[in-house]
Order: sequence, then C-alpha cells, then structure tokens
Amino acid sequence: MTLHVIVGAGPIGTATATLLAGRGEQVRVVTRSGGGPEHPGVERVAADATNADRLAKLAEGAAALYNCASPQYHRWLTDWPPLAESLLTAAERSGAVLATASNLYGYGEVDGPITAATPLAAKHPKLRLRADMWRAALAAHEAGRVRATEVRASDYIEANSIFSVALGKPLRAGKRAFVPAALDTKHSWTSIADVAQTLVTAGTTERAWGEAWLVPTNAPLTVRELATRFTESNALPKAKVSELPYPILWTAGLFVPMIRELRTTRYQFTRPFVIDSSHTERVFDLSPTDLDTALKNVA
Repeated sequence: MTLHVIVGAGPIGTATATLLAGRGEQVRVVTRSGGGPEHPGVERVAADATNADRLAKLAEGAAALYNCASPQYHRWLTDWPPLAESLLTAAERSGAVLATASNLYGYGEVDGPITAATPLAAKHPKLRLRADMWRAALAAHEAGRVRATEVRASDYIEANSIFSVALGKPLRAGKRAFVPAALDTKHSWTSIADVAQTLVTAGTTERAWGEAWLVPTNAPLTVRELATRFTESNALPKAKVSELPYPILWTAGLFVPMIRELRTTRYQFTRPFVIDSSHTERVFDLSPTDLDTALKNVA
C-alpha cells in the first residue's frame, strides 16, 4: 500500500481519492476544512496548503502529490501563486511526484484542435497564470529538483461546469435551459472520471513525467447536441435550450464576480474549441468514458 497525497476535495480531488482508495492505496486528502470523501482508505487532514513546511511533512513518503486545488476563479491571481509555489516546494522536499490537474486556459485562443504539440500561448494574465505554473514545474523537473507532470482537461461533464450548472439542472427539471454560450459551436467535454484516471496514471508512470497530457475526451459536440444527448440518455423530456444574450451576461457580471470572469474565456464558446487527446490515449492505452455513461452521472 502506497501513500498518495491529494490537495483539494472538489470534483477532481474527490474522484482521484476515491479511485486510489478503491485500489487499496493509502490516501491523504488535504484541505483547509479537513473535508473530502468519506472512505475507509481516505485520511482527511485540515491544513493550509500554502504552508510549504506543513505540506512537505504531510507528503513525506508519498509516491505522488496531486494538485487538485481549485481557488475561486476571480481570485486566481492572488491565490494561485503562493499555492503553486508551496506545492512545488513540498514535492521537492518530500520527493513525491507532483501531478497537477489543469485545464486548457494556458493555450489561449487557438485555431484548430489543441494537440500535444500546441504551444501555451495565452496572453491574458489570468490565462497565462496556468501556463506559467507548468513552466515553473517543468523547469524544476528539468533541473532535477522534482519529478513533475500535468494533465489538461476541457470543461467537465458531470459537475462544476457550464454544462452541469446551466444545462443539467434545468433539463432534469423539464425546464428550458439558458446557456451563456453559442448553441451550435463544437466544444470538447471531458469526464471527471477520465481526469482522475489520467492524473493517477501520469503521477505513477515514469513515462509521463516531464510532460503535460491531454485527458482522453470524446469527440466534440455543440451545446445543443450535448443537451439532446443528455435528455435522451436520461429519458428526460426533449431538450429546450436558448443562448443567453451576451449583454445580459455582461450586466450580471457587474454584480457576480464569477459571472464577470466568464468574459475572459468567452472565446472558448464563440468558435470551435476542441482537443485531440489521441496521443495520451495511445501512449497510456486509455480511452474516454462512454459519453452516455458520463451523462447519466451529471448532478
């Protein structure tokens, strides 16, 4: 039984902890509140992960330290830097592999599918932040100070995503869903189960270290297509969806910080934004979760 330390107990941290515990591994979940999944194989610890000394002690003897943290999006520029630095320091001191669950923001606006060869070219400070976090980890890896890897996913299907919040809940209730995105633009949607699987694979497989990997993801669908597939998979009434006009979204952002931040990533939903995860699938013999199965797990 090997120790694995996970920082964060959101959808990805919880799925990763549950996956590892189910395999009989020793799992330690670190959050400020001491929360996390209730499982006999999961130890939940209340600690401030920005305290590198404390985090390094918690990671002593661990095979991997998983960064599944998720600061509030409107606080990224203040909350991520100290947390990322602490995670990197803790990995260096403990010798644990640093495996980070990330997203596609670091690529910025792209033309064509995102592949393993697509450069991180984001220019907006908030988007570039995620790219800079990986650059710092990679530099430490190449200097021999740590072993680091990262997995990158598109918007989640099951939870904490534009789909589950804007579409899943109203459609389950038989209501019309209003979405802050174009309805007929292709977009990639990633299963949380696949993020956890890829993260654990990357954190425990030497071939993965020193590289970033796109999480296996099904073929892209438009919002309208995904909504239809969701209602059909769950035997719900026919999907009714409407695009939320941008002026309404902009105005709402004056009062709600999280909605205001959606302006930064609006480009991901106004034109095709898709990934090609075939490289990851080929190297690690992984494949995405069946879409209908994932859609049945939408909260």
